[in-house]
Amino acid sequence: MRKLKNSELERLDVEGFKTAKKTPIIIILDNIRSLNNIGSVFRTSDAFLIEKIYLCGITATPPHKDIHKTALGSTDTVAWEYAENTLDIVEKLKAKNIKVCAIEQAENATMLDKFNIEPNTTYALVFGNEVKGVAQGVVNACDVVIEIPQFGTKHSLNISVSCGIVVWDIFSKI
Repeated sequence: MRKLKNSELERLDVEGFKTAKKTPIIIILDNIRSLNNIGSVFRTSDAFLIEKIYLCGITATPPHKDIHKTALGSTDTVAWEYAENTLDIVEKLKAKNIKVCAIEQAENATMLDKFNIEPNTTYALVFGNEVKGVAQGVVNACDVVIEIPQFGTKHSLNISVSCGIVVWDIFSKI
């Protein structure tokens, strides 16, 4: 097998991305500290044609060299907006009949592999702080909590890894 050259991948250009039909997924970042994680989420969002990213609380915003380092230009393609309060965004999206899902470990959480997609539904996925996770008040306001099954000794995954896993799973189910 021969590796493909970038020129053979037939990727969209920036304008093509902006006009392409988007996947009905929105990402909400709740107080993310690491700029590299933020950049990685942008890159994953570009790969799967995500509708929008909401950067909330202490989550940094582009342009920033440390976001750019991992985003590799995807901050120019993926729509994003800053909001000081994550809960305000959750309530705003729920009012638009968007199903808001906290990605967290919580009582009565639905395991990702058991999570069923509803047709014609847009999903907003909330990813939380690297240490504290999704704020409890935000978890309380969400429609559902989705947990990524884990089997080792650690209690969590890196937020950018979690985002990639969950977005791929929901994208493939859509």
